[in-house]
Amino acid sequence: MNLMREIRIEKLTLNIGCGDDQAKLERAKKLLEYLTGRKPLVTKSKRRSTFGVAKGKPIGVMVTLRKKDATEFLKRALAAVENKLKSSQFDPEGNFSFGIKEYIDIPNVRYSHEIGMLGLDVSATLERAGFRIKRRRIQKRKIPAKHRISKKEAIEWLKDNFGVEVIE
Repeated sequence: MNLMREIRIEKLTLNIGCGDDQAKLERAKKLLEYLTGRKPLVTKSKRRSTFGVAKGKPIGVMVTLRKKDATEFLKRALAAVENKLKSSQFDPEGNFSFGIKEYIDIPNVRYSHEIGMLGLDVSATLERAGFRIKRRRIQKRKIPAKHRISKKEAIEWLKDNFGVEVIE
């Protein structure tokens, strides 16, 4: 196979939305640090919403994993959802997301009284070699259509590399 056509994980983003609840925000921080060993980033509201959250208020926490850490955590996270995903969880660019209802579903993770029960969202962004051109500041370049990752290619890659069953 052509090395330039090989699909890989660019990043894995773990997110927990907390809304207005500051106690839940602190527990979510502890959970993401416990699961990944990294310091989570607190996300803030962009503008005043219809839910009454003022602009700039903390509403969630997130962690981004890359390379080997992303692959290892994705294997564990997929085991938490029994290696089954729906085709609707993939976007046209081949990225996919899924939710884990309770963090104790992840293998080798124990319940903590400090954290309580929380769920999280896992989003995987896929790329091929050469995708770094879209991050250039000089000129916003687009990836040619034949080099982009399609939904079908992403599903096949996930089946081959992680043994995931995709339900229509």
